[in-house]
Amino acid sequence: MTATTPRSKLTPDQRNAFAAAYLGWAMDAFDYFLVVLIYAQIAKDFHKSLTEMSLITTMTLIMRPVGAFIFGLWADRAGRRIPLMVDVSFYSVVGFLCAFAPNFWILMVLRMLYGIGMGGEWGLGAALAMEKIPAQRRGFFSGILQGGYSMGYLLASLAFLVVNTWWGLSWRWMFALSIVPALISLIIRSRVEESEVWRQSQQRFKQTTTSVADIVKNPAIWRRFIFLVLLMTAFNWMSHGTQDVYPTFLKETTDHALGFAKSTATWIAVIYNIGAIIGGAIAGALSERYGRRTLIVLCSVLALPIVPLFAYSTSVGMIILGSFLMQMMVQGAWGVIPAHLTELSPDEIRGFYPGVTYQLGNCLAAFNLPIQESLASSHGYPFALSVTIVPVFVAVIILTLIGKEQKGIRFGTQDTSVVAESTG
Repeated sequence: MTATTPRSKLTPDQRNAFAAAYLGWAMDAFDYFLVVLIYAQIAKDFHKSLTEMSLITTMTLIMRPVGAFIFGLWADRAGRRIPLMVDVSFYSVVGFLCAFAPNFWILMVLRMLYGIGMGGEWGLGAALAMEKIPAQRRGFFSGILQGGYSMGYLLASLAFLVVNTWWGLSWRWMFALSIVPALISLIIRSRVEESEVWRQSQQRFKQTTTSVADIVKNPAIWRRFIFLVLLMTAFNWMSHGTQDVYPTFLKETTDHALGFAKSTATWIAVIYNIGAIIGGAIAGALSERYGRRTLIVLCSVLALPIVPLFAYSTSVGMIILGSFLMQMMVQGAWGVIPAHLTELSPDEIRGFYPGVTYQLGNCLAAFNLPIQESLASSHGYPFALSVTIVPVFVAVIILTLIGKEQKGIRFGTQDTSVVAESTG
């Protein structure tokens, strides 16, 4: 990897790797949140309840660890580029096919297949980007990269506003749109060179008797793995708990929801996703100075007093303020994660390790939406939001404080036995 000083420009290859990772992650979020925005409409077309319909998002999340496992192992054996390109092609086609689903169950199967592709994207894209970004700038670009998730949500909200609200087209057109930015990501990714860190790890394998199996069998590696799964479970519950049910809360006309116009709810979603992007960038950059764990804890602590404003406000102005601040804090904490997870991952299994821990946490948090919908049906959305997310913020704070970090570690120079001993 080309040496780069903290203030120098990224090389073309570094820019392409980061842009491809950003677009790939944004595309994942775009397609995922299309379902969140339109699942009430799909439920009506397929004659399903909102609780039944929410199982589609649950099953999508449950399948993500499968994709992380398959594509992660492949990436550690064959490099990052080809598995990523296959993954993007796969989820692009599957997402497009969702537009033609004739019934609920076929849509469910397609969304499960999409979950496999979605699961492969984050770990590999983050690994490739973070391995190429200079260590001194990893925190800043980590925040920008994770902001791609919020950008995808923002673009999905705008697409919903234009295609569904203004043009009056059905939810099927929303899925048909998803193939375009995914193909753009694929084109950019085809121009990215292979990771030099991966090549170095392959050279070490040839020069020593160490194998991937030896690394995976290391008890310290497994202790860290289990810890990171728990941390990512709390993180994913924090994210989905503040995002997935919120559009329904804003625009449904039941006694338990606010009943805003669809256009109003969409603009609120756009605004709070801008807050998320800002929060991720700021927290990621500050984590270079103050540490990864410090910024995660700070954002989580600041989010707690925002919960009443976020969940119990009834006017448009206060809802905008509460949701903007909430997503700024939630995604501020998340902005540290691409750097944090890749820094805690051994070189030899960085394609597998961060993606699988991330997606297993996502899988365990997948029941958030059905739980929130069930609670909302009996106690209202404000109660459902607050009672599920407050404990999660506390869990994120505690887990982060007892964990470790390896801010600024130089990839490609790690001694796996030493790294393992620093497990949190």
